[in-house]
Amino acid sequence: MLYTELLRLWDESVQAVDAKDWQGALAKLEKISEPTSRTLFNAASAHLALGQLDLALMALHFTIAKDERLAVGFFQRAAVLMQINRLEEALSDCIWAQKHMRGNVVIDYRQLGLRFKLYSWQVLYNAAAVYSRMGQWERAMEVLLSASQERGGGRGGTMEVALGNIGSKEVLAPIMVPEGVVFRPRKQDVEQLEQRDFLGKAKVISSMIPNDDFGGFEPLRLQKPGFYEPKVDGTQDSRYMRVRTPFMAAGPGQLTVPGGAMVFLFGEEDRDGMATVIYDGQRGLLPVTLLEPAAVKSSKGKKDNSVPSGIPLPPGLKPPARPQAQSSPAAPPRVNLTSDTPPPSYSTATHALLTASVPPKYTANATSNQVSSCEGAEGGCVLVKVHYTYTVALSVPLDTPYHELKEQIAQKLGQSASQLRLRYKQHGSRVLTPLDGDRDLGHTVQEVAEAGRATLWCQVEDPLASRTILYQMVALYDYASQGPEDLEFSEGDTIDILGEVNEEWLEGHCAGNIGIFPSCFAYRENDIINQSSHL
Repeated sequence: MLYTELLRLWDESVQAVDAKDWQGALAKLEKISEPTSRTLFNAASAHLALGQLDLALMALHFTIAKDERLAVGFFQRAAVLMQINRLEEALSDCIWAQKHMRGNVVIDYRQLGLRFKLYSWQVLYNAAAVYSRMGQWERAMEVLLSASQERGGGRGGTMEVALGNIGSKEVLAPIMVPEGVVFRPRKQDVEQLEQRDFLGKAKVISSMIPNDDFGGFEPLRLQKPGFYEPKVDGTQDSRYMRVRTPFMAAGPGQLTVPGGAMVFLFGEEDRDGMATVIYDGQRGLLPVTLLEPAAVKSSKGKKDNSVPSGIPLPPGLKPPARPQAQSSPAAPPRVNLTSDTPPPSYSTATHALLTASVPPKYTANATSNQVSSCEGAEGGCVLVKVHYTYTVALSVPLDTPYHELKEQIAQKLGQSASQLRLRYKQHGSRVLTPLDGDRDLGHTVQEVAEAGRATLWCQVEDPLASRTILYQMVALYDYASQGPEDLEFSEGDTIDILGEVNEEWLEGHCAGNIGIFPSCFAYRENDIINQSSHL
């Protein structure tokens, strides 16, 4: 049973108890399929109000079965047992009630929803009442004297009257939880039963009227479904027209527009002298002869930027022309940059060869000038751009072997040539192919150059202990290391595959680090590198 349903029936039964509708309260409590000790205690209270002692006793049995340490349950059941003359059981319940008081003078049940305080003297008083019904007057007097010595309020003159009754050997009436005092659900829980609209009702705080200049707020108007013209600033060419005279639609597709109305010119004039306009959310035709340009107010807070205000105007739509390099007979034909060229962010850090009199300009123009000067001086050189943690450029002859190029790059970077690894991209491939000068003897820079340029990628890597590179893969996404055994890389990095852990994880080498990574984070090129490489 849902707790909300139990809470609802419980609250409705308490409301019936407050109205003295005992049968209605029992009807609500009987609908609870999974009763608790508190709802069963309430049912016993309703049966007592109706005088049904046997049913009340049965409900109290179930109450104590649900909560074996409910002292007020034993206290109430002892009073009911005395009324049906089951004295031994009543005395036992008084003993259990005193035990579950746990040495406390009083237990306040308001925290559980019962507006009743059970005092230890009340439990002893009921025990004395049991002894009086048994005819054990001396024992009843001892227990009653003990109860009179207990602390706690609420007794008034009860003890004096009880001592007089015992002295005259009159039976004492038991103390019970008052009629109508039942366990109640928490007020906060009951309030949550009502459905609440936490979002509230929408309030109009801005207008959705087409072409509203937002000069102030006004209520939302009912809009018709259809076409609405875009808002145009007054500084731009306005397509708003004003209708000189009223026009009544006389044919299909035409609009009925009052005189002086503002319309938006949606299309040009057709052969019949009609133009397509938008008016009041509708698109239709109007005679061009009835339309005249209308002045549109510029938006508030905007200024006319026709006159410069100290900030340079943006460049024109046409890009600046690229300066042409000086022609040279030995210069190879110039071609457009391919997708292998690194992004412009690399060029901004290029350490180009510059003279002391010229300020540094790390742009494509500076690179072109450098190529021209190189070609004019040596007649056949290559501009080699090397991507390291930063980008450097150097000019070498076309017939420079790989190992000499590696030495020059190492000297420029201030690194040991034995720990440098050079790579280049073959045309149409994203894989960085190793450039090994020790193995590829006799090969020159001219073999990797295109149009007088060569782009290399350089990494300083720790030597691998005779590890074989099975193939290479290119990273599809960034992969952040999740543990010390993972290999971290960025999108576009080339990864040397050293082994396959399983179907989903690979062991790789990248940027001097060795680790494992998910295979789905990289893809493999069609051309597999079958050669072994020892760094």
